[in-house]
Amino acid sequence: MRRFVALVLALMAAPSFAQEPKKDAKNVYPPIPVIDLKRKEPVEYGKDIEPIFEKKCLVCHSGTELSGKYDMGTHEKVLKGGKRGAAVVPGKSAESNLFLLCARQKLPMMPPKGDEPLTSQELSLIKLWIDEGAKAPTTMKVKEKIVVNLPAALVKPVRALAVSPDGKAIAASRGNQINVFALKITPADKKGGPEKKEWEYAKSFFDPQLKTPDGKPAKAAHISLVESMAFSPDGKTLATGSFQELTLWDVEKGEPKQRIAGFVDRVCAIGFSADGKKFVTGGGAPTEDGEIKIFDTVTGKLIWEIKAGHSDTVFGVAFSPDGLLLATCGADKFVKVFEMPHAGLGWPFPPGPKAPRFAKSFEGHTHHVMGIGWTPDGKKIASCGADNFVKVWDYEKGEKIRDMQGHQKQVTSLFFVGKSTQFVTGSGDASVRMWNADNGGNVRSFPGAADFVYAVSASTDGTVVASGCEDGVVRVYNGTNGTLMKAALPPDAEPKKK
Repeated sequence: MRRFVALVLALMAAPSFAQEPKKDAKNVYPPIPVIDLKRKEPVEYGKDIEPIFEKKCLVCHSGTELSGKYDMGTHEKVLKGGKRGAAVVPGKSAESNLFLLCARQKLPMMPPKGDEPLTSQELSLIKLWIDEGAKAPTTMKVKEKIVVNLPAALVKPVRALAVSPDGKAIAASRGNQINVFALKITPADKKGGPEKKEWEYAKSFFDPQLKTPDGKPAKAAHISLVESMAFSPDGKTLATGSFQELTLWDVEKGEPKQRIAGFVDRVCAIGFSADGKKFVTGGGAPTEDGEIKIFDTVTGKLIWEIKAGHSDTVFGVAFSPDGLLLATCGADKFVKVFEMPHAGLGWPFPPGPKAPRFAKSFEGHTHHVMGIGWTPDGKKIASCGADNFVKVWDYEKGEKIRDMQGHQKQVTSLFFVGKSTQFVTGSGDASVRMWNADNGGNVRSFPGAADFVYAVSASTDGTVVASGCEDGVVRVYNGTNGTLMKAALPPDAEPKKK
C-alpha cells in the first residue's frame, strides 16, 4: 500500500492505461471484496479514513518528496490529487481511481506484490466515505498547548553526549545546557618530559534568541532537556534535540545556525549520513506513532517524513554506511529498515519511488529498543534494548545472528567506532562495554561509572570513548586500553585552578 498511490495518477490522464483486468490474466490478484458495513452513523474522515492513510499511504505521500506529486497529508490534498488530476470523485466511488486501484478493479492493480493490501473493512470504509460525498473532517485535531518551563538547576544528568570525529572535543548535555570539553595537548618539554593530554571545560552553547515562558533570556541551549545530539562527519556542525525542536550549531563559533521546530514531542535520536548531506531524527509522543524525519543539513529543510514507521516512540536512528538504508528502533520493540530513494532501487513501474519505503523489520527484543547501528560493510545491524540484551542481525537474511549478554540492566545507548566492527554500549547497571559485532566478544570494559549510564560515544579512530551518567559526570576513556582519562564535572562544580 505504501507505493500504490504513485500509480493512481497514471490512470487519471490516460484512460487507456486503466483497463479492466482480463479474466485469464496470469499472476493477477483477485479484487478485494467490499462488505456491507451496516453503519448507522456516517463515515468520519478523521476517525475512520485518515488512520488508514497514515498506516498504509503516507510513507510515500507526505513531506517534500511525493510519489506522483500526490500529497495525502490532509483531506484537501487527498481530494486535490496530484500532477494528473483528482483521485476522488465525491459521491461516486465507482469513478474514483483511488478506490478502484485500492480495490484492484483496474490495472495496474495495487498495491503490488510484497506490500500489505487494504483489508475489506478498510476498503469498504473508503468506498462508503466517497459515496457519502468524501466529506471533510467535522472536527479539527487540536492538541493542548504545552508550556515548557526551564528545568531545575539541580537537573544534572548527562542525557546526551557526542565525541567529535577527530576526538578533540566532547559535547554533553546537562538539563537544558550544552557543555563542551576540549583536549589540551602540552608538547614534551626540552628536558625529555612526556607529552601531556588533558581534557578541560572549554565553553557552553547558548541560544541568545531563546526566551523563557515569561519572556526573559533563557541563557540555555534549549528551553527543555537536551535529549539527543550528534556531530556531523566533518565535526563542524552539532545537532541537538529537545522537546519539539532541534538546533544546528556552528561548533567553532559556539552559535546556533538554525532552529527547527514542528516535532510532536521529544527528539530522542539524531544521526547523520556518512557524506554529511542529510540527517535523520527519531522521536514522538509515548504510545503514539513514532516520528522519523529526514532533513537537508545545509538548508535545514525537511526532505522526507516516514509516517507510522513505528507504533511508539523512536529511540534510535542510523543511516547505513552507503546512505541507501535507514535503520530505526523504538518502544514498539522493533528494529526496522527503510530504503532511501536512489537510482538503483528496483521498481516495476516508472517513475520509481521518491520517498523512503519500508524494507524489513527485525523482531526479538522483549522491551524498548534503545539504540542501533551498522557494521561498516552494511551487512549487519546491532541493537540494544531495555531487555538488557544486545543483538546482532544479518540484514540480507533478515535473521538474528546472536544475542550478546553482559549488562545486568537496560542497555541505553550504542555507538559504532568508526569503520570498525567494534561498538560501545552503556547501561543502567553503570557499566560501559566495547563489543565486536563479528564474533560477539566483549572487547573490554570501561571502569569508573557510579550511576545509570544514559549515553556513550567515541571518536572515529576509537582512541577516545566517553559516557554520560545520572550523576552528571562525563567520563572520558582511552579507547585502546580502557583507562579513565577524565571525570568531567559540570562547569560550576569543577575545582578552580590556582
